[in-house]
Amino acid sequence: MEGAAAAAAGGSAVSRPGLAFELKIPFPSSSLAQIALGSLAPDPEPRKEGISKELDVTEDILHVRWRADEARILRVSISSFLEHLCLVVETMDLFGPPMA
Repeated sequence: MEGAAAAAAGGSAVSRPGLAFELKIPFPSSSLAQIALGSLAPDPEPRKEGISKELDVTEDILHVRWRADEARILRVSISSFLEHLCLVVETMDLFGPPMA
């Protein structure tokens, strides 16, 4: 069931010790993906133990990977990230594409 929920969200569950989740977010261009990375990467996880999050960009795709010890911690982190992501995307839409 976990894998099906992850696939429906555009992500994938990763089988490793503990819990893991990967999300791939496509953007219209690599520059917009880089802007999103720059806006989202500075937010470290509030908890230092029990969870980790890695972000990077490949071409126009923002990749986010989480690892957590508990499902509750993973769920809260993903939910918080998605709220921030929505804010970043809405801001990009309001201001338009970056100027060259």
